[in-house]
Formats: sequence, structure tokens, C-alpha cells
Amino acid sequence: MTVDDPGPATTDTAPDTLATRPRLARAGLLGVVFVCAACGLVYELALVSLGSFLIGNTATQASIVLAVMVFAMGIGSLAAKPLQPQSVTAFAVIELLLALIGGLSVMALYAAFAYLELYTPALILVAFVLGILIGAEIPLLMVLLQRIRRQEAGSAVADMFAVDYIGALIGGLCFPFLLLPWFGQLRGALVVGLVNAAAGCFLVFVIFRKSMSRTQMAALSASAIAVVAVLVAGLMLSGRFEITARQALYRDPIVAAERSAYQDIVITENRFGAAADTRLYLNGDLQFSSVDEHRYHETLVHPAMSGERGSVLILGGGDGLALREVLTYPDARDVTLVELDPEMIRLARTDERLTTLNRGAMSDPRAEVIAADAFSWLRGTDRRFDVIIVDMPDPDDSATAKLYSTEFYAMVRAHLTPTGRTVVQAGSPYFAPKSFWCVASTMRAAGLDPTPYHVDVPAFGDWGFHLAGAGGRVTPTVRAPGPLRFLSPEQISAAMVFPLDRQQLDVPPSTLMDPRILRYAQGEWATY
Repeated sequence: MTVDDPGPATTDTAPDTLATRPRLARAGLLGVVFVCAACGLVYELALVSLGSFLIGNTATQASIVLAVMVFAMGIGSLAAKPLQPQSVTAFAVIELLLALIGGLSVMALYAAFAYLELYTPALILVAFVLGILIGAEIPLLMVLLQRIRRQEAGSAVADMFAVDYIGALIGGLCFPFLLLPWFGQLRGALVVGLVNAAAGCFLVFVIFRKSMSRTQMAALSASAIAVVAVLVAGLMLSGRFEITARQALYRDPIVAAERSAYQDIVITENRFGAAADTRLYLNGDLQFSSVDEHRYHETLVHPAMSGERGSVLILGGGDGLALREVLTYPDARDVTLVELDPEMIRLARTDERLTTLNRGAMSDPRAEVIAADAFSWLRGTDRRFDVIIVDMPDPDDSATAKLYSTEFYAMVRAHLTPTGRTVVQAGSPYFAPKSFWCVASTMRAAGLDPTPYHVDVPAFGDWGFHLAGAGGRVTPTVRAPGPLRFLSPEQISAAMVFPLDRQQLDVPPSTLMDPRILRYAQGEWATY
């Protein structure tokens, strides 16, 4: 009996068509199923993760990737039916293609985003092709399993899918805890491609090598060497590629870049004479420009600091610029900053450009800097503060949307002293009016009565804030310990006036279960 002839239901494949005993061959094949399942899930997660970093809309990116890939897997399963008579060769070709396309997928999509602005069409195409190849794996592996040793269909399917699901579990766990921390997204995908190619080659060239002709062996060997060479070259050139592609996304030269477990951190600098414009970007979104950041941070901090201020909590603000303004008050004795990303904290303490801007605030002995999720940290502490400054990134993905929810603001209110104040950066009332006024209605639903105000920050445009007191509505005032570069009592009075075309909108509050602000942000800030 040959590999392409199933033979009687109770006989094993003839020994001369296998390079090892049937029992070992079957164990080896199931091991390949395990590896292929792990690699396939990693490809899916890599596409979802890349989209969340580049686009920010995690839910939509996950829906696109999973829906397209599952649909394509069904097509791939059907497409594998005519390939079953040549299952060994077909499986080898599919695995090499999957290793090549899956390994290069992140690099290709990053290039499409950086150079062509065709990310979403490219994502759909890559997800569809990967789904077809992944879907074709199981039918061919099932044929090979049955040709090693025939068994009842139900038992064969149970064995195959049990190993497949376990492999998916391991792949899903390895992606965030092993591949991303050790290799990053781009190199991680290339490493998985090499593992994928190795698994396919093991099955074909070790277990089933006797079933192929010399011509087939030569052709597949050359193809395997070419695929491995391309993936290795990709690993060697990945650093240079990432730097070049990243620079294409930014106007000014990149002077520092870090990929943390939470975000992509980029600092650019454009020098003109003795002056310089230093800019910080998180996942491609501008956080500040050194030319005008004082307008934003003075307006955010000083109105909230105009009352009692012995204890101050800053949520977010990992660049240390809001902390810089807080520390100008000598009577602010107990200052705590909670920032999610330890890498952002490290840069704010060590990068010369950031330390110059924040005046070393992140290393000031009066400030306690904590690396933690603000939502979880508030839930776990019973401390109360005179001032709570909420300086969070825009709510354009599910991770940040919870920080603009009724539940979050209720916790903020619970941690204020009876005369305490809180201020929230709320985006642009001009470019994103629904998002801006949603913050107000959400704070109101949490028992806070916010006073909205806005200022012009040239790097951002018209930008807004909401100030509220634990004991009721408060009016923004300025009682700074020294002169400010931008803010004055006259300026803050003018900031509370909104023109007729930017009046308050009646929008429902945002909650954890119904994050309306996420939908508003995705619709409004995407165009901004």
C-alpha cells in the first residue's frame, strides 16, 4: 500500500512508505498539528495586535480579522478536497506558503500603512489568504493521519481537534507573554514563520520522505530553503525596515522610539536654530509639542489647583509635564502619579529631551510615581485627595474607553476630599463635539457637576477640559504661585465661553457596558 492508497480499514501504512514506525509517525504528525495550530493562532493575534497599535480601534480590527479568517478557513477546507490524492506534496506547499506569508504579514501590513495608506484593504487580503491556507491544513492532515493508521472517523476527528485546540491555547499564551516581550510584533511573526516551516518540513521530509519521488524532494527542498532564506533575511533586515517605515509616518526626525508592552512610544525633534520642536507620540497619536505644550498643561492643572491642594493625584501624564506644573506649588506635599506604562516612566526620567521639559519632575522626592492601571489602582486604594487630575489618552479603543466611563468617574469622586476638585482632559469640542460633551454627561451621571472650558493649543487645535468639585459645581480660577506663560484670570474666564456653533450637546453618558464615547471617538477622531 502507498501513502496515496488508504487500503483496508484496519491495516497500517506499509513500512516502506514511512521513514519511521507507524506509532512514532502518528505521534510526530499530531505534534505537527499542535505546532501548526499554535502558529495559525499567532498569525491571527499578530494581525489584531498590529491593527490595535496602528489604528487603535481594537474591537473593529479583531472583528475584521476573525470574521475574514474564519470565512476563508471554510473556503480553504473545501479547496483542500481535490488535493487529497497528493496530500503529502500539497501539505508541504501549503505549509511553506503559510510560513512565508504569515511570517511576512506584519512587515507587509506595516509597509502598507506607512507607505501606501492601504492598511485595511491589505489587512483583509492577508487575513483571507492566511485563512484559506490554515483551513486547508486540517483536511490534509486528517488524510495523512488516516493513512498512517486507519480508525473510526469520530475518533480521528477527536484526536486531531484535541491536539489542534491545545496548540491554539499554547500559541495564544505565547504571543503576549513570550513573543511580544522577546521579539516584538515584526520579528515575532518572522520567528513563528520559521517554526511553521520547520514543522511542515519535519512531517514531509522526515516522516513521509519515502512517499515522494526524487523530483518532488528536490523541488520541495529548494522551495523550503528559499522560504527559510527569505524569513531569515527578514529577521536580519527587520530593524532597518522598522526604523525606515516608522520614520515615513512622522514629519520630523525620530530621535527615540520604544515598543513597550502597551504602546509604541516615539519622540521626534525638529531643530531650527537654537530652538527645537520636540514631540511625543503614543501609537501614532500626538501627545504634545514642546512649542505649545505649556498651553495645554497650564490649563489642565492650575484651575484644579486653585483650592486645597495638599494631596494631589495625577492619573496618566506619564511624560511628567502635568506633574511639573503641580510641583510648582510648595504646599503640594503629597503628590502621586499613576501611569500604566513603566517604559514611559523610564523615558520621562532618563531621556534628556523629556527631563528638560518636565524639569526632572518624575524624579522629584515629593512625587510618588506608580506603574499601574489607573482603574485598578483606584479600586484598590482608600486614599482621598484634594485634587485629582485625569490626563488620559483619547478614548479611541476599548482599553482607554473604560477610563471615560460613569464607573470610573464615580471612583474618582469617591476618592476626593469633601472640598476636592477633579479635572479631566476631554478632547476637542470642535473636532469631536460628541466625545467632548459625552465626558460631561458621564461625569454628571457619576455625581460630578462639571464646568467645561477650552483653549487653543496650536498642535491640537481647540482643546477642552471639564472641572468639577466633590461638593458641587466650581468655577475655574487661577491662583498660581508664580507667573504662567499662557494662563491668566482673563484667559480662563474667556475659556468658559463657547461660540454659538459649539454649544453643549445632549448626549447619553458612557458606561463600561455601553461605551458610547468609544463609538463617538472612532467616528469623530478618526477624521481628525
